[in-house]
Amino acid sequence: MICTKKWSYDVYQPHNRSENIEIYVNRIVPKETSVSLFWYGGKEEWSVYYRVKDSEDEWKRVSVKAREAELEGLDEYTDYEFYVESDGERSMTGFARTGYVPGTVVNYIHPEDPKYAFSGQHPCSPSILIHPDGYLLASMDIYDAGTPQNLTLIFRSDDNGKSWYHYTELFPCFWGTLFLHRGDVYMLGTSTEYGDLLIGKSTDGGKTWMKPTVLARGSGNKAVAGWHKSAMPVIEYNGRLWCGIDYGAHKCGGHMSCLASADANGNLLDEDSWLISDPLKYDPNWEGAVVGDNRGFIEGNAVVMPDGSICDFLRYSTDKGEPSYGLAGVLRGHLDDPGRKLEFCKFVKFPGNLSKFDVKKDPETGLYFSILSRIIKGKEVKMRNVLAFAYSENLEDWTVICDLINYEDEDPKKVGFQYVSFDFQGDDIIYLCRTAFNNAQSFHDNNYITFHRIENFRNMVKKGE
Repeated sequence: MICTKKWSYDVYQPHNRSENIEIYVNRIVPKETSVSLFWYGGKEEWSVYYRVKDSEDEWKRVSVKAREAELEGLDEYTDYEFYVESDGERSMTGFARTGYVPGTVVNYIHPEDPKYAFSGQHPCSPSILIHPDGYLLASMDIYDAGTPQNLTLIFRSDDNGKSWYHYTELFPCFWGTLFLHRGDVYMLGTSTEYGDLLIGKSTDGGKTWMKPTVLARGSGNKAVAGWHKSAMPVIEYNGRLWCGIDYGAHKCGGHMSCLASADANGNLLDEDSWLISDPLKYDPNWEGAVVGDNRGFIEGNAVVMPDGSICDFLRYSTDKGEPSYGLAGVLRGHLDDPGRKLEFCKFVKFPGNLSKFDVKKDPETGLYFSILSRIIKGKEVKMRNVLAFAYSENLEDWTVICDLINYEDEDPKKVGFQYVSFDFQGDDIIYLCRTAFNNAQSFHDNNYITFHRIENFRNMVKKGE
């Protein structure tokens, strides 16, 4: 076995996998009455076999001369099983469920598909990047409770998000954020849940990646404090790059808050270029804090405040307190001393504080925007089945412009639109959503990553005033 010299793989497979999997289905796109499949491996001709999942039906066969197939004429809202054969080799058996889903499917994983069991079962932590050469990159990690959670998939679109294809895989990588700096693509993430904080670089636009640099060691065990971050935005300001990160674990009582930053003109793969602010522990006695049990802050956004200072704008875990929703936290950073501990600034009213959200400042208008899982009074407080578009002029007073996706009448335990990653593209906003739909394992344990576009978003603000 040759020792690894890189971070990326065309296809990552564990060395001890008993099957010799030469054909690898790398993307699945279920539709109302069809399923599109894409794969690596095989030669010249392929046969795809499929039938209703767990049935005794005879396998139907589709013959193709390319590494993709469309299984058509399927029953709606039905689970199917399939495999691909070529030249004596075959893929693992995979699964897909037909049915409508909002948006464009970047990737789908059925709750019982075994392919990624070495990492997890569900596609999570979406991150989107607009490359200056005109294409889009979308990353997602593979997670599940009690699994290693260490694989990230990257997909590419050459037509502004209308279609996608599998591009590369990173291992180990979890909770990663794609960002562009000085023409190169970077990933800031962790090795696994609460693992080492990592940064890696691609000099060919995101296809191949150098071995990552360890910026800080973690525990790699959810019962012991370590690094946590989700796919939070990386911004450049005042000569430094900034990103919100956390240190702690839910089983240890919560997380402490930090800003990681680096010299924008330095070598980002050199750990000496980086500073992490001393972790700040949540204090339930801060003015305006919720009353009762809560786990404090997590998943903060590095944001430039209206007065020019830097802050960490954070998700606030209030669901067991009073009020149980509607508040976010703001911690102030230190431009002149980036390693210094953050300071409590204030709590602000925010309509989607119980799920990860991005907050970004529009460079054209100076307004702050967010796409969030909106909580509706009188409904389940942990609901994530309504996705809303909101803005603020001052980072404190937030207005919901509209609901982008609303399934509030669907079971909040089974339907979710959450963990959005977005960016500005001309007059539009494009975003990725972690989507649970069509019989996902739960609202949290999703089965899709979907792509969406908000056209002429600045005009929507004007109409809402």
